[in-house]
Amino acid sequence: MTLTQKVGQLFMPAAFINDTEEEIQELEKLIQRHDVGGLCFFHSRASAATNFEGKKVVLQNERSYDRLKTLIGRYQTVAQFPLLIAIDAEWGLAMRIENTPQYPYAITLGAIENNTDLTFEVGQNIAKDCKAAGIHWNLSPVVDINNNPNNPVIGYRSFGENREAVVANAISYVKGTQSEGILTSVKHFPGHGDTSTDSHLGLPLINKSKNELLKKELYPFRKLIDEGVDSIMVGHLSVPALANGKKISASLSKDIIKGVLRQEMGFEGIVISDALNMHAVSKNHPIKGELEWLAFDAGNDILCFAENVSEGIATIVQNATQKQVEESFARIWRLKSKAILKRGTKGFNLTNPDSLNQKVAEKSLTLYKGSEANIIDFSKKDFIYIENFNLTENQFIKSILEHKKFNCTVLGDKSIETHKNILLALYPPQIKPTNNFGLSAEELESINTLIKTKNVVLYLFGNPYVLNHIDFKNIKAIVVVYQNFKVFQETAALHFLGKFKASGKLPVKVSLASTKSSGSI
Repeated sequence: MTLTQKVGQLFMPAAFINDTEEEIQELEKLIQRHDVGGLCFFHSRASAATNFEGKKVVLQNERSYDRLKTLIGRYQTVAQFPLLIAIDAEWGLAMRIENTPQYPYAITLGAIENNTDLTFEVGQNIAKDCKAAGIHWNLSPVVDINNNPNNPVIGYRSFGENREAVVANAISYVKGTQSEGILTSVKHFPGHGDTSTDSHLGLPLINKSKNELLKKELYPFRKLIDEGVDSIMVGHLSVPALANGKKISASLSKDIIKGVLRQEMGFEGIVISDALNMHAVSKNHPIKGELEWLAFDAGNDILCFAENVSEGIATIVQNATQKQVEESFARIWRLKSKAILKRGTKGFNLTNPDSLNQKVAEKSLTLYKGSEANIIDFSKKDFIYIENFNLTENQFIKSILEHKKFNCTVLGDKSIETHKNILLALYPPQIKPTNNFGLSAEELESINTLIKTKNVVLYLFGNPYVLNHIDFKNIKAIVVVYQNFKVFQETAALHFLGKFKASGKLPVKVSLASTKSSGSI
């Protein structure tokens, strides 16, 4: 290869499953002209990967998976050198693709006590689905320790706030993935857990001492390095204590990548940047090619979601030493040789997630407040069922109604006032904390009023941080279910009916919300 071709191998531009034919042909030309090393697949140009403000409408395509396989074949065909195909599939291909298997979020797995075997199986099954699609590299797991309830971008993607539990689950997930020959990448170095800024929109600042960072944020990365992880993704985070006091993004910092990660922590594998289109870095470098050069010069081997491939290659060729290029190229080529198999994707089928999800549901279900006896006693009384969503669609209530008869209604119904005992099922519209997880102020006020004035048992089918918005001091019982999958709802129903005991433990801390007024139902 020429030096320019080797530089091309550093680039991993975005590929969009639901592109137009014209856009597909443009990417084919880019692959042919510049010998890019790989592609990272996303759903569409209107999805979260590029549509940070959420103003574009994401069009659903029920055949996205078939389209993905077709596009991988097309792009590999036009490439002179085999492409390394990557995707973010932290909880399965469903993170990016409709009608594909979805597995539980990391926070759900983090609720399972002293048993990471199921996390291994989740990593393994997701890897099988990647293999069936023709993907070599799953850019996961997240090993950030989530200790900030207002974190807008990590939260449920983290295994929790206990560093040992995060490490144990991450190692199991990685080993499960590697057992199927799929690559992993732990992220987001040096630790994105304790931030309240979304790096898609701005540059988060972490003002902690190096000693604090070594004890918490950096701890999982050190442990995963010892386990021989394939690659580490560097986040767009400002961590002055690791950058000689400079408020520069870690992804552009030689002090952090070449100094802390390479020299101090001894990492010899691939370093991949977080997506370079993210506003934390992209909005500060309007000159095409400049950001790509700075990211490479800082120590990133692979430039993910590089938007200026032609200009980036030219700038790197102009500024880099041959030694720099050769070192990164050698690491990339070793990774590609390890990952890219000649067998293709024939003979591999998508997994069925139901059985494994059932096991996770049973082991993760968490009785956060109250007791099993409280719930059994409550279930024998006359009660009314309330939820905040459409009653006809939820398996939880359907499963309970097969064994008990009772009235059902929705949050805010005035008739609730005549009832004393309330079984409340809460389905937060969002998994992320923005806008109170999608719950309106009126809904939260109604929930808090119910808890204050009624005998309430709550089943929460979503992010446990929702509890930070609830004044649950007087509640009879709280059960955190984490997911709203059908099997999780069925499992929750069995728990309510006394068929088994909850054994999960909340992997994060929540605090009691204070309410100024009870309002009205």
